[in-house]
Amino acid sequence: MNKIMPHHLQQLANPSVKVNRQPEKVKGDISFQSLLRNEIDKTGEIKLSRHAEKRIQARGIEITEKAWQEINGKVDEAGAKGVNDALVITNSAALIVNAKNKTVITAMDREEMNTQLFTNINGAIVIEDE
Repeated sequence: MNKIMPHHLQQLANPSVKVNRQPEKVKGDISFQSLLRNEIDKTGEIKLSRHAEKRIQARGIEITEKAWQEINGKVDEAGAKGVNDALVITNSAALIVNAKNKTVITAMDREEMNTQLFTNINGAIVIEDE
C-alpha cells in the first residue's frame, strides 16, 4: 500500500518549522470595523442588528426620528431598571431590543405581531408615534 496517510504527513513535516497561518497583530493596529463600532457606541443611540435591519427593510417598516428618540430614552430607562430585553411596541412595529447593548435584535410589523408569542423579554415599552 503506497498511500500517504495523515499520520505519515506528521512524520514528514519538519518539526522545527512553524507555520503561522494568521497574520501577526501589530501593537496599536486596530481594524476599521472596531473603530466604526466604537464610534457608533459612543453616540449612545440605539443600533440595529443586521437581522433587524433586513427585517425592517423587507417589511417596509417606517419609524419616525421622533419615535426613535423616544425609544432610545425609554430603553435607557428600562436598562437602568434592570431590563435586559424589552418588547417595544409602536403604532407601526414591534421591536425586541437588548437594553444593555442598545441593539434592536428583531423587528416585525403590527399585523405580524398579532400572531406572535414573545419570549425571553423582561420588559415592555409602548410608544405612540405619529
